[in-house]
Amino acid sequence: MAIPTFVDRVTLHVAAGAGGNGIASVHREKFKPLGGPDGGNGGHGGSVILRVAQDVTTLVDFHHEPHRRAGRGGHGAGSNRSGANGDDLVLNVPDGTVVSTQDGEVLADLVGVGTEMVIAQGGRGGLGNAALASSKRRAPGFALMGEPGEELTIVLELKVVADIGLVGFPSAGKSSLIAALSRARPKIADYPFTTLVPNLGVVTAGSTTFTVADVPGLIEGASEGRGLGHDFLRHVERCAALVHVIDCATVEPGRDPLTDLDVIERELSRYGGLEDRPRLVALNKTDVPDAAEIAGFVRDDLVARGLRVFEVSAASHQGLRELSFAMAAIVEAERAKKPQVEATRIVLRPQAEAGVGDEFTIEHKGGQWLVRGEKPTRWVRQTDFGNDEAVGFLADRLNRLGVEQRLLELGAEAGDDVVIGAEANAVVFDFDPQNVAGAELLGRRGEDLRLDPGTRRTNRERREELLARRAWEIAARDARERGEEPPEYVSPFADEDEDGEQSGEPADWTSFDEYDGVQVFEIGDDEDEVDDKQEDEQR
Repeated sequence: MAIPTFVDRVTLHVAAGAGGNGIASVHREKFKPLGGPDGGNGGHGGSVILRVAQDVTTLVDFHHEPHRRAGRGGHGAGSNRSGANGDDLVLNVPDGTVVSTQDGEVLADLVGVGTEMVIAQGGRGGLGNAALASSKRRAPGFALMGEPGEELTIVLELKVVADIGLVGFPSAGKSSLIAALSRARPKIADYPFTTLVPNLGVVTAGSTTFTVADVPGLIEGASEGRGLGHDFLRHVERCAALVHVIDCATVEPGRDPLTDLDVIERELSRYGGLEDRPRLVALNKTDVPDAAEIAGFVRDDLVARGLRVFEVSAASHQGLRELSFAMAAIVEAERAKKPQVEATRIVLRPQAEAGVGDEFTIEHKGGQWLVRGEKPTRWVRQTDFGNDEAVGFLADRLNRLGVEQRLLELGAEAGDDVVIGAEANAVVFDFDPQNVAGAELLGRRGEDLRLDPGTRRTNRERREELLARRAWEIAARDARERGEEPPEYVSPFADEDEDGEQSGEPADWTSFDEYDGVQVFEIGDDEDEVDDKQEDEQR
């Protein structure tokens, strides 16, 4: 199998690096077991960058390695240590590379050495619990996950940046002409389709330096797939002018300079986009006597069509000086019309899913409420759904954004499915508008009481349950010593029956400040007050 050395169109799969996860950590040291949250943030993932390099002339590297991935960000660590950012992946491409989607949408046209384009943005690193701490959430038991990097498939298409393009039939002498005008040394032989890839040469005429490119020979029916040249015509799209190289020494039946010119023009018309380019005609191989005679016959007809005609010979260099100066004049005129092109850095920022000006949109489709928007989608990606406290934090963020209020306005009812995120990895929630947002409802680290209020207690409730049981044990002991029936224990947080009423009343001793040396705190005590009392006892 032949290994290609020139590739001008490839399909490339790129993936940016994922962001590192934040970490939930608590500072610990001797005599200070709970020193506050100190979880560090995750590092950002690396991006995939396309950069125009001067020493790259083909896309063959991407033909051999079509899958490219940037480095991912490091995870956070304790002691407020953030993860390292992932390394960016810089892909060098030739000058004149067009970047498009598989559907044909052009994303960028990279022209000019040093021009850059961020084709895939790296994922953001997740925040650690130190960054998530606030006056209400002083010691979060969760951290945010890193976002995945962007992944997409793009098409790279090289369009050689040349000032003059040479077109013509196979063996018309295009490669010989470039070799005579410049120091380029393309393959030259006496059989058709010697040129299999575009050739590029640098020509100097007076004080003007410009580039000349040729494409594999065109033949009649090239637009229908015959020959090689039609696929390479993209390389003359950027040219300031086209030069028809016509073989005046051909001995093939049915061919003459005028017919050859008409065939090539017809193929250029079918390709499209080249109608506005100035045309020059180079009647080649005039060093052959018969060819010089034929060139003299057709010259007047070509001039009558409004074309500038030059009789040249790549072998003897006849007429090459006049042709090169004519090409230089066209190039100078075109350059004067265009502003100076500077190297630019292009960063693709996809438009928010909900559109400009809206943080999110909600659509009712298929019995589900579809929430679309950049922020809700990003927040869902950052949430660790194995941590109840993180899920509660997500609910608070969505509530503050106004998602719940908008759902109620649109007629959503409790129990409806709410879908947030991209279709490929969306998350489905049960709509519960009765959940109250706020960090003050947090229980043990990693838990949120709103998600399972029937089975989990706050620290204050657990302490009250323990103290109430101790007080009941003392009261039951004293009753037995007096020969009385001990009272029945009823929890201060008795379960509700089907009617919504408690199955029993809290025992009287739960309201005692002190019973036989045992401190019992009232159920209505504030949690901070309970913590203060416990701290005083330890002292």
